[in-house]
Amino acid sequence: MRAPLPEAFLRLPIAHRALHDRAAGRPENSPGAIRAAIEAGYGIEIDLQLSADGVPMVFHDETLDRLTAETGPLSARTAAELRTVPLRDATDTIPTLAEVLELVAGRVPLLIEIKDQDGALGPAVGALEAATAAALEGYGGPAAVMSFNPQSMAEMARLRPDLPRGLVTSSYDPADWAPVPPETCARLRAIPDYERVEASFVSHEAPDLDRPRVAELKAQGAAILCWTIRSPEAEAIARRVAANVTFEGYRAALPA
Repeated sequence: MRAPLPEAFLRLPIAHRALHDRAAGRPENSPGAIRAAIEAGYGIEIDLQLSADGVPMVFHDETLDRLTAETGPLSARTAAELRTVPLRDATDTIPTLAEVLELVAGRVPLLIEIKDQDGALGPAVGALEAATAAALEGYGGPAAVMSFNPQSMAEMARLRPDLPRGLVTSSYDPADWAPVPPETCARLRAIPDYERVEASFVSHEAPDLDRPRVAELKAQGAAILCWTIRSPEAEAIARRVAANVTFEGYRAALPA
């Protein structure tokens, strides 16, 4: 079952990790950044990692070091522990997916990236996908899931076939992807799993949007999103191919 991507995901520019600005006290993926995106009328992209007790946390990195004063893997701590960890340059702490869903409450589209838990974009998936599917049960707003790992989206297709899902894709330069094996990079570069996971969109690396496979998917009806746009000029170039952009560092123009 291929669930179509709601129109709102193509109409409203999507704030990458929400409308974050650390200088303004709104770090990436924070409740403050999410509130700011809602108030501005943007769609929101967030990232999920899994706590030690199986709760999806809205956080990008595998470790706490860059975004908090704590160190070590996020996955070594429980949700209750993580919810007490302040984000750098903010009073906010790390939120759960359930808390973010309650905050967004369907007011803007929510694009959810399930971060790879396998370590090499391989088959070791399941726990984060199951927890994500459970958290989204009964959520009435526009939501879609995506991942660099096709196995993650295959699992989401099994768990929630009604939920729009997509693949995050790129040029997969092996130099940027260690410890992912080069042969895995070569395979994923061709985006071979789009049909298998019954995706309805890809979110592709913006400098690589001229890849023939992206044009082929677009011609077949795939919605093309892209990441990460950081200026109006880059947005204008990306929109020659992409139906919508994921942006940060500036305010993308909203539709009239």
